[in-house]
Amino acid sequence: MKNLVVVIAFLMASTVSFAQGAFDKFEDKEGVATVVVNKKMFEMMSKVKVDAKDKEMQQYMNLLRKLDNLKVFTTSSAKISADMKATVNSYLKSNPLEELMRVNSDGKNVRIYVKSGANENIVRELLMFIEGSNVKDADTVVLSLTGNFSLDEISVLTEKMSLPGGDDLKKASKK
Repeated sequence: MKNLVVVIAFLMASTVSFAQGAFDKFEDKEGVATVVVNKKMFEMMSKVKVDAKDKEMQQYMNLLRKLDNLKVFTTSSAKISADMKATVNSYLKSNPLEELMRVNSDGKNVRIYVKSGANENIVRELLMFIEGSNVKDADTVVLSLTGNFSLDEISVLTEKMSLPGGDDLKKASKK
């Protein structure tokens, strides 16, 4: 029984670490803007003193404690965009993420996928892929976020950190 628990824990940990590793190849690539925030930084950010009366800021600080990793890759290169799309598709084939939302409007194609946590309201992993975003000269965006959080909380994060796709995540959290 003990061995079974160890094997299951290992498999879960390797799946989450693969999520981060699958997109790392874009990190140092010419033509890709990258934002990477690790658990240690989220922990440090959550310890900043804020006004106890500011409920929204308190929500934000509580969310930061629940996050493990954030990676955002943006590019305007057609070649790299195609590689990002292929990498996302390959990742989705080997990892059981559920499509949460798909929007195709005005040349902008947004897909949001999640892996649920302990219950259906908790998200363990969120993957967002945007094509045709036109966000600061970036046509393609890949956003990978891991932790234990709810979608309602994530819209606060994208707003505070000015992350691409924030409006789309707000719409997804209302579904």
